[in-house]
Amino acid sequence: MLLPVCARPGQDLGRPLLNVRDPSPPSFGHGRGEGSEAVSPVAMVWPCPLPVDAYVAAGREVKFPRLACPSCAGPLVLWSGYWRHVREAGRCRKIFVPRLRCAPCRVSHALLPAFVLAWRLDVAETVGAVIAGVAGGWCGVRPAAARRAVPYTTARGWVRRFRRRALELGTGFAALAVELGGDAVRPAADAGRFALAAIGAAFGAAAGLPGWLALGVWRFACSVSGGRLIAANTTSPYLMVGKRRFMPPVPP
Repeated sequence: MLLPVCARPGQDLGRPLLNVRDPSPPSFGHGRGEGSEAVSPVAMVWPCPLPVDAYVAAGREVKFPRLACPSCAGPLVLWSGYWRHVREAGRCRKIFVPRLRCAPCRVSHALLPAFVLAWRLDVAETVGAVIAGVAGGWCGVRPAAARRAVPYTTARGWVRRFRRRALELGTGFAALAVELGGDAVRPAADAGRFALAAIGAAFGAAAGLPGWLALGVWRFACSVSGGRLIAANTTSPYLMVGKRRFMPPVPP
């Protein structure tokens, strides 16, 4: 999958994003160049294993990893936060999203749990279940939406976006699976099924490493895509730009 940016001198576009063997505390970010002036506020995703109910109950007291700045690698401190809604099993809940700030860069970053996709109300498991059912050929959009208690038009939008990005997603996740020591995934005639198989293969390879199995396949996919799995402009789960890095879960 190609990133929607032009390479600058010194940028490495070929390193794997999923560095699950690195014990250091990396984080998600979009470093657009060297120096703090090149970084804009971004959403960072951490591989949160908590059930949605537990996260909601924690409120402002939710525990999350302490991260490094995606630009200067300096410490980020809790600065503020905001409340947003998520929908699970047809029920809307309010969750607190911490905002972290880097003092030298004078930039703040929202820290999303892995069950939250950027700019989407429904949790990653709901979105993934609908996509898997339709793109996998098990059912149509309407019954898949009904099973998950989401509007038909909403589910249709997810499936359309996934299908438009399926070949890119499949290529990226297939490469990630191989990088993690998994089997190569052969492209299928249908791009949607290829993407699903590649996501499953990458998760299967990651599940053998500490902390990943408990997340489930769709939180995993959300984590390694930076929450942009079905965003208008997706970022490859395999390639990275500048100091964009993967944050592994904390082993139990």
